[in-house]
Amino acid sequence: MHTDYRNSLIKICESFKDIKIEFFYNIWKTDFLRFYKSQTNYNISKSSIILNTTVHKENKSFSFQLVNPSIVEINEKIEDSLKIIDHLPPDPDFVDIENDLRTIVEKDVDNNIDKISIDNKIQILKRISEEVSKYNFKIYGSFICNYQKKYIINTNGINKCSQSSPIMLEIKAVSEKNQVTVLETFGSSSFETFDIDQFIDNLLKKVKAATYETVDVSPQKYEVILAPRCIGELFNYLVYNMTAQSLDQKLSYFDGKLNQKIFPENISLTDEPHNPNLINFDYNNDGHLYEKTELIKNGIFKKFLVDNYYSYKCKLKKNGAQGNCLVMNSGNQKLEDMIKNVNHGLYISSLHYMNFINRRETSITGLTRDGTFLIENGEFSKVVNNLRFTEKISDIINSITEIENKNYSIPFSENYEEFSISSVSMPHVKVKDFKISSSTKTI
Repeated sequence: MHTDYRNSLIKICESFKDIKIEFFYNIWKTDFLRFYKSQTNYNISKSSIILNTTVHKENKSFSFQLVNPSIVEINEKIEDSLKIIDHLPPDPDFVDIENDLRTIVEKDVDNNIDKISIDNKIQILKRISEEVSKYNFKIYGSFICNYQKKYIINTNGINKCSQSSPIMLEIKAVSEKNQVTVLETFGSSSFETFDIDQFIDNLLKKVKAATYETVDVSPQKYEVILAPRCIGELFNYLVYNMTAQSLDQKLSYFDGKLNQKIFPENISLTDEPHNPNLINFDYNNDGHLYEKTELIKNGIFKKFLVDNYYSYKCKLKKNGAQGNCLVMNSGNQKLEDMIKNVNHGLYISSLHYMNFINRRETSITGLTRDGTFLIENGEFSKVVNNLRFTEKISDIINSITEIENKNYSIPFSENYEEFSISSVSMPHVKVKDFKISSSTKTI
């Protein structure tokens, strides 16, 4: 059925000679299992078919969205668009829609909704629950499998299809005694990469530390070890500044710094959409081939993320990179040794509620959560109440003194329209002089 629909969209494109049309036809399904106090709370199976269309006439455009539309409806809506579009303001910077005709080999992917049964999920959660219950903790969170098939078709001859089936398991273990929380996650396109023994071991290390006494710490600069989720989230924010759009809006920290050394030599960052340990992508949102892209190499800023529109406006070569699959280089330190060498500092598991104060300067504020621990004489000694920090991301990266010798795949999710999942691959990092501005005095 979808093949016929695809061919019909191509025919629509071929029938219009004086306008440009972009079709983004998205088939999306999810199986969303929620658990609460170590009990399955509910399981939702949901699906949608959405067509996003943009019609361009010279330098004017009109967009519309249809849910599960017929071909007749699409043609009618295009005709309606043409009645409206002449009355819209022009965009002097628009040049053309995507024209990258390169494609990947189309292949079916495993649908993890079918592959990972609800019974399998429940057995995994039951085992994790049994392990944390020994320390008087219960688990909360979600176990999600998505499936997506996306067709990208336009009047420049693009006819592309991609499939993905990301998995995300997020476990928050909560103390029944004092409500201290710790977090462990898994995200991938392949369930074969899930190691439940390692997952439980990682979680229990934090659970055990979370049984210690809870304290406040004073606002000051600390030597900190940032967990992979933390440095991943900071890079996710920093990537906003690497877009050509940010450059055009005069909001980019990287303006005027292309091919300049701005970070220490031990810092490299790539965007790797086909990394086997990450959730994979074939094309960017325009339909441009999404390929591995060096963003920072040995401290040198190498590339902006350039889409079709801003490639013309900023006169930069488009590259299809989106920053959805960030990989930081690993280092040469074992995590145990990194902790052992801290006399008085903090281990921060997760960051929350971050907002830019000044995007161009990369200054940001946010909170710690889900396991912040005081390190004294090389060991976790106490649980620390959640803290507020105010820092520049660029200063944090420039203050990295040690990098762990292994990476972890960390998923992130968004709840806009269809529930989307992406991932990063990050190590632990040690940072000197991390500025804590206040304690929330709450766990």
